[in-house]
Amino acid sequence: MINNLLLHSLNLKKQSVIINPPYPPLTPPRRRMLYCSLFTLFLFLLTLSCFGQEPPKKAPQLTRILFLFDASGSMNATWQTAPKIDIARRLLTELLDSLKKIDNIELALRCFGHTKFYPPPDCDDTRLEVPFGKHVEELITGRLKNITARGTTPIALSMEACAADFPNMEARNIVILITDGIEECGGDPCAVSAALQAKGIIIRPFVIGLGLDDSLIKSFECVGKFYDATNEETFKTILKIVISQVLNNTSCQVNLLDKFGNPTETNVNMTFYDRVSHRQKYNFVHTMNAKGNPDTLRIDALPTYKIVVHTIPPVEKDSIVLTPGKHTIIGIDAPQGYLTMNFQAVSDYTSLKCIVRKAGETKTLNVQDFNSTEKYLIGKYDLEVLSLPRINIYNAEVSQSHTTTVKVPQPGLVTFNSLGSGYGSLYSEEKDSLKLIYNLDNTATKQTLIMMPGNYKAVYRARNARESLYTTEKRFVVVSGGSIIIALN
Repeated sequence: MINNLLLHSLNLKKQSVIINPPYPPLTPPRRRMLYCSLFTLFLFLLTLSCFGQEPPKKAPQLTRILFLFDASGSMNATWQTAPKIDIARRLLTELLDSLKKIDNIELALRCFGHTKFYPPPDCDDTRLEVPFGKHVEELITGRLKNITARGTTPIALSMEACAADFPNMEARNIVILITDGIEECGGDPCAVSAALQAKGIIIRPFVIGLGLDDSLIKSFECVGKFYDATNEETFKTILKIVISQVLNNTSCQVNLLDKFGNPTETNVNMTFYDRVSHRQKYNFVHTMNAKGNPDTLRIDALPTYKIVVHTIPPVEKDSIVLTPGKHTIIGIDAPQGYLTMNFQAVSDYTSLKCIVRKAGETKTLNVQDFNSTEKYLIGKYDLEVLSLPRINIYNAEVSQSHTTTVKVPQPGLVTFNSLGSGYGSLYSEEKDSLKLIYNLDNTATKQTLIMMPGNYKAVYRARNARESLYTTEKRFVVVSGGSIIIALN
């Protein structure tokens, strides 16, 4: 009996294992479900990991600095404690030492007036001594030590030659001219500088004059940003200031002003152009920061800018000069309101559009969809609804922060049927006068048009009808939201 009970117990355990396994077997369908679930979980976790991440920051733009060094004979003149060329060499070398750890710059050295003795003047005396490269400070320092001041001063020619010194790759190209004299070869440094800037080859150059007479200073102000180094200590300070301006961006904010002069307008793109080269420098979608103030922008302080704010119509501000190291507030009048295009009743005809022009002008500012709202500068606008027939609305006024709603009647549907192709046109009928509004497709036998409510006439002749007397006329009426069929034959 005991043996029978044991056997019965073992059989029960055996049955329990078979009938109630701890996990169901992984059949092919269940295996696929498991893989899909795991993949979905992976995508979910990947999505979560993306939240809260800051947008990737742009790498600093490469800056190229070409030192254009005057080594003409006049640089041998004593300037306080030593010859000008010795002081310039020493202070420039000290500056180069401070640039060794900066990675996003490339440097080069061009000298003039150093290969031929004067007299006679040699106006081709300019040469690139050290081409552009990273961490070439010691090469430039070594080359400066071997430069001897000898010849004349071909500044314009040397600046013109700079164009070929810069590699043909995107960067901030800067020329720093260090000189103690004026052009001696009949060139026009101002014209050359303007041409290089207009072509976008260089940003406005820096000019450091070493002990120049007051009568000569004016001749350099048109070349670039001029600094007058009246003594050795001033020259040292100016070098540091110039490099700081070259390497560091400055801050500004754009206040888009409403009708009341408050900076409340926002969420519109602004394009910053270099007003000399006319090239785009930046695009920013205007933003209010967490404190409700216009966002602070970090931009290059060297160019003179023109800002275009892409409102409808656009507004712009020209000749904006930033002060390096100083926060600049730029105010631009951009008062705006809203214009909504709608139907007098609920309608599904969303394909209808409207041309928007400034009141009394013919230039198209925008083509706005119906059942939409668009932002415009405050003022009066003429509207041309591209309906059939067209509807003109004049002097629709957009006011500050207000929504002006323009409604037109709900259109209807008209289907034109013919036994074959033919020639036909549609007219609006007012009193006893016809006005052409549409020419039918002369190859189609069925056409459906969206038309505004009103009284109309269709005039039609079949293609195979060779006599004008077979012309037919059909009057019809379109009602809002209605649908009719017109048999042309």
